[in-house]
Amino acid sequence: MKRFTLAMTALAAITFAPMATAQSTSLDVTITGLSKLSGSVRIALFQGEDAWKSSDASASAVLEVSSETITTAFEDLEPGTYGIKMFHDVDGDGEMDTNPFGMPSEPYAFSNNARGRFGPAKWKDASFEVSAEGALQSITLK
Repeated sequence: MKRFTLAMTALAAITFAPMATAQSTSLDVTITGLSKLSGSVRIALFQGEDAWKSSDASASAVLEVSSETITTAFEDLEPGTYGIKMFHDVDGDGEMDTNPFGMPSEPYAFSNNARGRFGPAKWKDASFEVSAEGALQSITLK
């Protein structure tokens, strides 16, 4: 009888384990302002201000540019506060090109279309909530 009880307990744990997992959601991102139909858009998604400041991305994507507007989705995210940094790698070298003064020479953008001043946009300007129902971000490259 004891063996049966242990077996049923183990079966119940396996059967109900998916109910114990954290809720996941998704984020849909639409990118506009792609004036050159070459290269790729490189996107980094950050969860929380500490990750934003340390450039420790939670997820990333590389999207080939084939039209003036492209979309992507990040799946299986935890609900929370996120931010996006992206750039259009026009020449396809995998790096953001800069001029001799260190200013980006390839188009870039941040979530909420936030603008940086002498550097990346501030977290408070670029951050947004991803709820259990999901979220949408429409971002224009500049």
